[in-house]
Amino acid sequence: MWWLPEHGGGDLIPESFIQELLYRVDLVDLIDEHVPLKKAGANYVACCPFHHEKSPSFTVSPSKQFYHCFGCGAHGNAIGFLIEYSGLGFVDAVRELAGRAAMELPDGRAAGGGRGPQIQVLAELMGRAAKFYCEQLRGCERAIGYLKERGVSGEIARRFGIGYAAEGRQNLARVFADHADPDLQLAGLVIKDERGRLYDRFRDRVIFPIRNQKGEVIAFGGRVLGQGEPKYLNSPETPLFEKGREVFGLPQARVAIRQAGTVIVVEGYLDVVALAQHGVENAVATLGTATSVTQVQKLLRQADRIVFCFDGDAAGRKAAWRALESSLEVLAEPKSIAFAFLPEGEDPDSLVRQRGPDAFRALMTQATPLSEFFLRELAGHCDLASAEGRVKLIAEAKPLLLRLQSSMLRLQLVKRLAVLSAFSQAEVEHLCDLRPAVQSAPGRARRQAPSLLRPLLRLLLQKPRLASELPEDLLPEGSAEASAVRMLCASIRSAPGGDLPYSALLERLQGSGCEEVLRAAAAELMQQPFAEDEVDAEFAGAVSKLREGSHRRTFQLLQEKVQKLGVSGLSSEEKQRYLQSIAVRGNGDG
Repeated sequence: MWWLPEHGGGDLIPESFIQELLYRVDLVDLIDEHVPLKKAGANYVACCPFHHEKSPSFTVSPSKQFYHCFGCGAHGNAIGFLIEYSGLGFVDAVRELAGRAAMELPDGRAAGGGRGPQIQVLAELMGRAAKFYCEQLRGCERAIGYLKERGVSGEIARRFGIGYAAEGRQNLARVFADHADPDLQLAGLVIKDERGRLYDRFRDRVIFPIRNQKGEVIAFGGRVLGQGEPKYLNSPETPLFEKGREVFGLPQARVAIRQAGTVIVVEGYLDVVALAQHGVENAVATLGTATSVTQVQKLLRQADRIVFCFDGDAAGRKAAWRALESSLEVLAEPKSIAFAFLPEGEDPDSLVRQRGPDAFRALMTQATPLSEFFLRELAGHCDLASAEGRVKLIAEAKPLLLRLQSSMLRLQLVKRLAVLSAFSQAEVEHLCDLRPAVQSAPGRARRQAPSLLRPLLRLLLQKPRLASELPEDLLPEGSAEASAVRMLCASIRSAPGGDLPYSALLERLQGSGCEEVLRAAAAELMQQPFAEDEVDAEFAGAVSKLREGSHRRTFQLLQEKVQKLGVSGLSSEEKQRYLQSIAVRGNGDG
């Protein structure tokens, strides 16, 4: 069963549904819609969408329904591709694929592109409103003049779908026949005043549509023309829109983010638009609230580096610190986060217009790494000349270090904190509860060379039904490949009919200790598949070699016991096995 965490943990997706979903969705068609693929032998190739490259190393297997990049190691099935490419969560990716396959989710919610009927109605209303606002902009010289003053061209305005909400209380009645439709209120387009009268939420404002990962309009941000308050007005939270989950401009910035490997996070809609106008296209904006963990997680799926760009005043540093706190539990190697603070009186819009895009990019390149900002801010309000101040430093660092996902970065911070606090590194680790529990030294593991078990893994991935014919007692202990074979066989055998496609196996074993070994074997299989008429013979040969290895290990263990205790130290059963091993070796099989 698969948890639906976005539903509070109460709903489950049966594994059978995931298997059928992956069976129905063609990965080649799915990826080709986003990344044009070219046929190359039995597979398809393209330049990897997850890192910048000139020669194609991104390979898609139609027979196994998985992709693998031989450049950066990206690997997965249809669900994984949507998660990594579009930044969707697991549940949203499943819903998206279910909509493609015309499958109804087992929780009773219609898939339909991932949402139920009411959500689809609201999305349709928002799309119609966005089109109406764009039409209104074309007829409003005042709004067009404002955008021109800000340096926004017609091309960029079209790219971001910028519109205009005219003055007046019920302009939306021109596009919606029933202005009192409750769905318009649910979508946040229409609200009631204290007398119960309905009126449009956005009036006399430049409108910026906020789009989800699929490009659908889910909310609006409005910038007032003139001196009205509030200067910026966002849609309220609705069934379509949660402020803490979305960022402005991500669909437009996605390609540039992939190419640059960096996403720049700014504070305002116009900052994103102005940067794009000047060729800095990898910028997005938060939506008037503190940066959330979900937003950071979404952006780290798109890029290896995030640069938060804030004003250099106290408010900007406070916003940066909140972003740092939200980043700790989702930041893992090799990802990185940095903070750029703008000169006093500047914002991204004004800076890029006055100094140009190269000056802005240089500022982003020189951004302060998270580790430096972390230490600087903590030390800045601790008196490090006193013992009390140094104790305060460690006390304030402790809860943050415990939240930090990156073990390597945590170690670097501990070393720096040790220098600043005059404690030793071991003392800092102890005071912050970071030292791992002492474990007894493991016994010496007899490792099996991967040259034997790796081909066996490839054979099982190519023909999963062979798992039922493998005697697992022949497998050695203490080997990552042997553990992967055992886990693979257990997963295959537990599947209905004893056969599980690799795309479904990958989803089932996601996050397991054997995932990396299986990924490597699958990548090798993509490059060197076995001929179909040779699979059974190769498997028989691999089992024979395993049996020989088992005999050798048995003889070695018994031989060690004989050398220590003599033959009399063996049990009758061990004596029999010992004599059999000697006989096997004498016949040339050992």
